[in-house]
Amino acid sequence: MLKIIGIVIVVVIAGVLILAATKPDTFRVQRAASIKAPPEKVFALINDFNRWGAWSPWEKKDPAMKRTFGATTSGKGATYAWEGNREVGQGRMEIAESVPSSKVALNLDFVKPFQAHNLVEFTLEPKGDTTNVTWAMQGDTPYFAKIIHVFINMDKMVGKDFEAGLTNLKAIAEQ
Repeated sequence: MLKIIGIVIVVVIAGVLILAATKPDTFRVQRAASIKAPPEKVFALINDFNRWGAWSPWEKKDPAMKRTFGATTSGKGATYAWEGNREVGQGRMEIAESVPSSKVALNLDFVKPFQAHNLVEFTLEPKGDTTNVTWAMQGDTPYFAKIIHVFINMDKMVGKDFEAGLTNLKAIAEQ
């Protein structure tokens, strides 16, 4: 009986490892929203880390989160670091590119609960009296992360936070 249980465990572990090996080497999570506001107004909310507290979904997950802002809080070179509970972890962001009213690109570095280095991009496209906002994050998926992705769907997990953030951003920008 123990031999059969041992064989089943080995087969299950091998199956997970083989399935993990088939996962992609990179990931991308993306969500979009249409906001009835000019791109300049939306851009100002994204391009300034001091304004993220009003719309970022992670701010509500840990109101006691420790925040550290760099000497510059908006535009290229602006930095923001945080350290919080299990839901928000610890990390740092830096605005790598800031194109007025059309794009904000960030380097996002997580420290906890796991180390990761991702790229985040907000693109804004005017459409009549609305602005289409796309929020995307992409990064590498090392083998250990692929094993985790066998059990956790990154798109669903992070995507719902992006959707909440875009909903918050829309509510503030449309005021």
